[in-house]
Amino acid sequence: MANFRTGRVAQEIQKEVNDILVKRVKDPRVSNVTITEVKVTGDLQQATIYYSILSEKEKDLELVQLGLDKATGLIRRELGKRLTLYKTPELAFSLDESVLYGSRIDELLRNLNKE
Repeated sequence: MANFRTGRVAQEIQKEVNDILVKRVKDPRVSNVTITEVKVTGDLQQATIYYSILSEKEKDLELVQLGLDKATGLIRRELGKRLTLYKTPELAFSLDESVLYGSRIDELLRNLNKE
């Protein structure tokens, strides 16, 4: 039964963090960030938020991570206001490698079709 709750909380966190990034965070480094998945621990104390960006440049990835790390406090405070949880989970942002992997496979297939 707890698995259903963690799934619902993860979905709610994903929806709210997307909204917070668009409406509240003014940092230009995080303007093109999309939240792809949220994983919450069973006790709802920690949440790992996976994000993706359109750029594949290493410099852009570092800047986005720095911007998200700097905005973590604001995002957590806003989540605390919006969610009805006993304790707001600690947030950790991590790059979603699956999107970059998928685009790499797509590029390889396109190159294969050209030949």
